[in-house]
Amino acid sequence: MKTAVVTGGGSGIGLAIAERLSADGHHVATLDLKPAGPGFAQAADVTDRAQVDLALAAVRERHGPIAILVNAAGMDGFKRFTRLEFADWQRVIDVNLNGVFHCVQAVLPDMLEAGWGRIVNISSSSAQSGQQLMAHYVAAKSAVNGLTKALALEFGPAGITVNAVPPGFIDTPMLRRAEERERLGGTVEDHIQRTPVRRVGRPEDIAAACSFLVSEEAGYITGQILGVNGGRNT
Repeated sequence: MKTAVVTGGGSGIGLAIAERLSADGHHVATLDLKPAGPGFAQAADVTDRAQVDLALAAVRERHGPIAILVNAAGMDGFKRFTRLEFADWQRVIDVNLNGVFHCVQAVLPDMLEAGWGRIVNISSSSAQSGQQLMAHYVAAKSAVNGLTKALALEFGPAGITVNAVPPGFIDTPMLRRAEERERLGGTVEDHIQRTPVRRVGRPEDIAAACSFLVSEEAGYITGQILGVNGGRNT
């Protein structure tokens, strides 16, 4: 049994991952602006290093050193690039990229001391395909993929694997809000017809991939971008 931290674990994909890792037998702690989910829920803004450090200190006090980190906290954004203000850009980059930086850097000492660790970063299939009106989001998630590869090379010799899972079209509250705002380029049903497996993805699909990547059996897999997208991006 290992201690796992899931950011953004209060809802959507993060919640499904937290539930799966808990079912797998891990001690699970979630970090979210609104603490919720299974296990030990902590309130923290991943863009604020002091809040991250404080929350992780509470996790260590409750469950011991952190062996598994899944960075699922994120936010989207839709705006034409010519109308994108730097504050919009900065906020999306801050949550989706800088939040990963803070959390990874904060847990690495535990993993380095143990000589074992698993890090999974939830990026986005938009980093593979691009997405209009989401330049800031695509840029941030693309950077997460690059960061994943760099960290995998740097920390592989220490027994730490780092992989990314870019979800594609997953049925979450964030997706449904985008549909309501007519930001998807059609309805969810329209997109199902464009998906080779002919269904929308479920948060549990992402959770299953994470469950494998953080396992002992996945120790020879690192620096990989594992798309879970029903064949939309290959």
